[in-house]
Amino acid sequence: MKIAVIGGGNGAYAAAADLTEKGHEVRLWRRNADALRASNTLVLKDAHGERKVTLAGVSPDIGDAVRGAELIFLPDPAFTQPDNAERLAPHLRDGQVVFLAPGTFGSWIMAQGVKAEVAFAETGTLPWLTRKHGPTTAAITARATRLPTGVYPATAGSRAFAVLKKVFPVEPVEDALSAALMNAGPIIHPPLILMNAGPLEHFERWDIHKEGTQPSIRRVTDMLDAERIAARVALGYRAPHFPLADHYSASGDEWMYGRKVHEKLTDSNDWRERIVLTEHRYMREDVEHGLALLVSVCEWANVPCPVAAGLLALGSAVVGKDLRREGRTLENLGLAKFSREEMRARLA
Repeated sequence: MKIAVIGGGNGAYAAAADLTEKGHEVRLWRRNADALRASNTLVLKDAHGERKVTLAGVSPDIGDAVRGAELIFLPDPAFTQPDNAERLAPHLRDGQVVFLAPGTFGSWIMAQGVKAEVAFAETGTLPWLTRKHGPTTAAITARATRLPTGVYPATAGSRAFAVLKKVFPVEPVEDALSAALMNAGPIIHPPLILMNAGPLEHFERWDIHKEGTQPSIRRVTDMLDAERIAARVALGYRAPHFPLADHYSASGDEWMYGRKVHEKLTDSNDWRERIVLTEHRYMREDVEHGLALLVSVCEWANVPCPVAAGLLALGSAVVGKDLRREGRTLENLGLAKFSREEMRARLA
């Protein structure tokens, strides 16, 4: 399949390398493509070792990258979606599928103003646990085994899933908002960064998933996730809801990355990193966008969310702005005025 990968971060490099190795024709777009254009080569590193992978193309021209692509994959942070939507819109063509991983309800944003018949899909996490090891090496710790995915508009779901299932282990959910409420980032990361703020600012590097994941933080995460699931239930979205507790469990239902993946993550030491609270995507994406969206959805659906609202208030204090007012919310997306029935019709 012809696939365009948009971005230059951890997820984009993992996608370009891994999907190329799986036999797909991958073209990578990033604004600064000079480092790769000479050879179109990345190094893929995983449990099977290291090997060089040659992409079909690397381009700073987004139109060139997406031309003829059946699937356009965007693993970049939510705060890049408005700019990427503007860059992509003139180049999209009928029949293409745009896949956001994770989406944070970005499918709604990406679709605005697009005249072509394009399906926009989003899921709850990146298809890889991955970090760059150097400027051209993508190190993959784990690959997703289950990706709950919704499509906007929902009526394009059959066509979109026919494409997506050729590449990813997607599992259809009702619509794009259902998929946005599967996003794991706003559940796992806000407690970890805000309740570890002291060591994050004290130590040069700190692993929030190892030393930073303690029983008290897990209890907060479980309560936060219960609010997310309550919102899904209130809106009529069906199980499975992919509770984050399954990520940590060695038994029970398989989570998005399978069982026992938390041990792989901490054993890799790739997440022992420097996190600047006011700049990192855990704050800018998962709090400012994902958690703000969750709080706004809960309030719109009359679902109590004291933990989510409290963490959002703490995040606002850290960054010095009101994220409930300025973040990615239903109000700021122009959707809070609609009833549930009207929302369901618009998502369809």
